[in-house]
Amino acid sequence: MNTSAIHRLTRFSGILAAFLVVVSLPLFLITASISWSVNDQGLYRRGFERYDVSIVTRITGPDLIQAGAEIRGYFNSRQEPLSVQTKIQGIHQELFNRREILHMADVKRLIWLVYGVAAATGGYLLLMTLAGLAWKPQKHAPILAKLYLSGGVLTLGLLVLIGLLSLGGFDRLFLKFHQISFSNDLWQLNQNTDYLLMMFPEPFWFYATVWVATFTVAGALVAMIISAGYLITHSRSLKKEAPLPADQPERAL
Repeated sequence: MNTSAIHRLTRFSGILAAFLVVVSLPLFLITASISWSVNDQGLYRRGFERYDVSIVTRITGPDLIQAGAEIRGYFNSRQEPLSVQTKIQGIHQELFNRREILHMADVKRLIWLVYGVAAATGGYLLLMTLAGLAWKPQKHAPILAKLYLSGGVLTLGLLVLIGLLSLGGFDRLFLKFHQISFSNDLWQLNQNTDYLLMMFPEPFWFYATVWVATFTVAGALVAMIISAGYLITHSRSLKKEAPLPADQPERAL
């Protein structure tokens, strides 16, 4: 391989690495926010209270919290199938039917995919940041700051796009998500008889989506503020260190 080909390959590798940093930031922020939401007991509790889930399901508040904990435990384990037993109107019984249990297996696989994307993109961002700061930091730190700033802008742009799409109705967006995410119709449940829908009605998911978006925006703003602050400080530092122009010799009149 000649020198020109090596130079082109090196340049392409650098562009690809930079592109992946920019793309990885929104993917990491979104998937990390989803991962947090899936495992946040407070989000479950607030959702149950906000949408009167205890009244709808006839399951006491403490039993609902326990059921939520068992669902989270299922998501984070290799346990199959899902088995949640609770009291409904004082009668101890299995909470979910076979169709719901099969659907939750699909949901679990989707959540593990989200976990995987969060780990992969977070690991890549950490690796690239540490490598850039360890090797020629004066050269790479400003580049990393620009990439994180671009990634933050991309994150906000994606959320604005999702927000615009949801103007047609969150229910349509929610329906499209299910059609894309699942290859079967197990998610088509009865809201009057299936406890999975009674525990997690569509407004609950809108509420959870708002929280995911809020944390994603917060993460993007933090990345943008830190990056912009560094770039401004770096620019001012370069101006101070720039040598003053030498005095020009006087011209003869």
